[in-house]
Amino acid sequence: MPTLPGTQPEPAQPHQARQTAESFGTDARRYDQARPGYPEGLVARIVAGSPGPDVLDVGCGTGIAARQFQAAGCAVLGIEPDARMADLAHTRGLPVEVATFEAWEPAGRTFDAVIAAQSWHWVDPVVGAVKAAQVLRPNGRLAIFGHVFEPPVEVAEPFAAAYRRVAPDSPFGRQPARRPLEIYQAGYAQIADQIRETGRFEDPEQWQVDWERSYTRDQWLELLPTTGGLTRLRSDQLNEILGAVGAAVDALGGRFTMHYTTLATTAVRAGAP
Repeated sequence: MPTLPGTQPEPAQPHQARQTAESFGTDARRYDQARPGYPEGLVARIVAGSPGPDVLDVGCGTGIAARQFQAAGCAVLGIEPDARMADLAHTRGLPVEVATFEAWEPAGRTFDAVIAAQSWHWVDPVVGAVKAAQVLRPNGRLAIFGHVFEPPVEVAEPFAAAYRRVAPDSPFGRQPARRPLEIYQAGYAQIADQIRETGRFEDPEQWQVDWERSYTRDQWLELLPTTGGLTRLRSDQLNEILGAVGAAVDALGGRFTMHYTTLATTAVRAGAP
């Protein structure tokens, strides 16, 4: 997580890094407009593999994934710890309760599916899997998914160099410019192991969807500040990084094609209560 002047480094485990976890609401509207949605085929597969239409969206943010499930005919309740994100989601038609998943009180409510789109790393993995089982109906589905996206090396390298320059003490600055897909796949395999260890689910499955999206310079510079490594930087630090990345995209003709992979770990709750 970024180590900023006058702040203490946050814990190494993402779910303990609450300042970063709840920093995305700094510009919730930009987040909502710039972040990509999820493959329609993935949404349809989760809906078809669930016993009914009631969905709980853990860490719903501004409701990007939730709206896709609503469009697929589901009744969705969002849980979101950042009130700024929750407020925007509510204005877009999503019922939201402000809480972390760990602290949220279900009050006897149960669901056909529990989803977590780009958010499960902010949840205590042990507590989260057990709580998901508690609020799922028999044969209900837990689906944890998120994007892996790596810009072309011509964009990634200038970004990494600028980040190291403006935030040299940040763990993000010490990461390579591009990381193999296998690293992310290993993370989702670890999630599967944690689900398996609860003893409350059938054997988890790993799903993968590959797709592409074209970005103009302005579109990419709009999305970049919504990513976790940048949400807590000072404006001068952010502007230096955006300037370097913008020049790199200009050198490619003002646009580039992003190769996305959406990974999912999903499991069905065992039928016995």
